[in-house]
Amino acid sequence: MFTPTQQDVRQFLCGAHAKARGGSPLTALEALACDWIAQHPEYDADLRDVEAALAAVYTVEAGRSNPFLHLSMHLSISEQVSIDQPRGIQQAVELLAVRRGSLHDAHHDVMECLGEMIWDAQRSGLPPDGERYIEAVRRRATRG
Repeated sequence: MFTPTQQDVRQFLCGAHAKARGGSPLTALEALACDWIAQHPEYDADLRDVEAALAAVYTVEAGRSNPFLHLSMHLSISEQVSIDQPRGIQQAVELLAVRRGSLHDAHHDVMECLGEMIWDAQRSGLPPDGERYIEAVRRRATRG
């Protein structure tokens, strides 16, 4: 299992962004990352300076979201949907995208559910509850 460090993730995203800006060929994962990066132009400056990216600290108190965490969550959700793991996430995200009128907006809703699942698991010391996660996404997809 590959477990990238925070620095690995930041270097990957900055590198993919640089390759795309320079017109270099991208791997499939880099292309997917660049698709999400393109939907977040507000992160352009963060992705252009690798050294600053590696040194940056994002705290709640600073009032700024972490662009690397945000983009990583988009990638994680995309991967979950592509392999339907946990089982049912693909359909739940598709339904939510229809309801929201946008896959991007649906991802932002799913991020809240994913973050809550991870937080609950960390707090309880138990493994992440995939079924509860799917149910949270389904509720968002079907509420009126």
